[in-house]
Amino acid sequence: MAYYYKLGEVPHKRHTQFRQPDGSLYAEQLVGTLGFSGVSSLLYHINPPTQISRIGEPRPYAPKRAEGVKLAPQHLRTVEVNATGPDYLSARKTMLFNNDVAISLCNPSEQEMDYYYKNAQADEVVFVHDGTGDLLTQMGRIPFGPGDYLVIPRTVIHKFRFDKSENQVRLLVIESFSPIETPRRYRNHFGQLLEHSPFCERDMRPPVELNTETGPGERLVQVKKEGELHQFYYNFSPFDAVGWDGYFYPYAFNIKDFEPITGRIHQPPPVHQTFEAHNFVICSFVPRLFDYHPLSIPAPYNHSNVDSDEVLYYVEGNFMSRKGVDRGSFTIHPGGIPHGPHPGTVEASIGKKETEEYAVMVDTFKPLHLTVDALPYLDENYPMSWNEHGTGNVRKGDMFD
Repeated sequence: MAYYYKLGEVPHKRHTQFRQPDGSLYAEQLVGTLGFSGVSSLLYHINPPTQISRIGEPRPYAPKRAEGVKLAPQHLRTVEVNATGPDYLSARKTMLFNNDVAISLCNPSEQEMDYYYKNAQADEVVFVHDGTGDLLTQMGRIPFGPGDYLVIPRTVIHKFRFDKSENQVRLLVIESFSPIETPRRYRNHFGQLLEHSPFCERDMRPPVELNTETGPGERLVQVKKEGELHQFYYNFSPFDAVGWDGYFYPYAFNIKDFEPITGRIHQPPPVHQTFEAHNFVICSFVPRLFDYHPLSIPAPYNHSNVDSDEVLYYVEGNFMSRKGVDRGSFTIHPGGIPHGPHPGTVEASIGKKETEEYAVMVDTFKPLHLTVDALPYLDENYPMSWNEHGTGNVRKGDMFD
């Protein structure tokens, strides 16, 4: 989100002397993307961020593609899935991926990470389905709750702290190998969101406070790059910044702050767009009034995904064009075959005035690959669910060669 922000103390001019109480210089660090041409921020550390004490052995951390998956609509049922792992990284189970994006389920059981994390090659958008807590970063703390998108730019060191709750934490993690941005059509050439945008800068929540950690002791930062987790150890906290300013930082945006765009007839999916990146977009479906033409059909029309794969993650409510999908379901409609409402839902939608649904959609312009981790959740009857008299009979294993 490109607007200027500052936390803590910074010197009057960039790249000038800024001294600690003992007279030593604070260590200045520029973080940003696209070389020196993208947005960036300047951080001021107590310790030079280059002072690594030791490096451990890397661990494999790449999704495994499922082989022999047939071209077909797919449904992943994850509503009954509890913890997918103890901590934030071990709990991340990638469901779909390509060279542009990876989409993961993440239901950690532990309250707080005992390490720090940095994605060295991708921005991450973490959608909080269930759970509350704090996103702790080297640039400050961001409180979060259900419905929040947490946008974490690459290289930002962070960790999650979840509040104690009887409910399982449930996260959707979207990893982008290009910068996550707001849609270009909603910005002027200065970068400001325009009046017709479905959200504005007031809806964005940057870090609220900078908690500078100064205590001694070894800290582990796990760095993700090229399908591995690299183990970096420091004799100080990576959260030792006393101040920073710039345009590059993590922020939160709640799906309930997305203002839907409606019309007299059915509006296409781009009106729901919330973020964009190279070769994919993220959209938010929220409660909205249906179309108000006297002969309108609120249900979406059948359409062919000519050059995109469409993934919908169902959050809350009754999604009126689908039967048999639950909270926490993924539906995947790949390019090359048409898709549309289930039988009976078109007629049933006529005369309806509004919907209370919430969903997150990821549309990609390159094919997505299902992973081995996704296979246990696959609903093998879904491809035949458009049959007029039932879900169809699909033998177990018919989804694969």
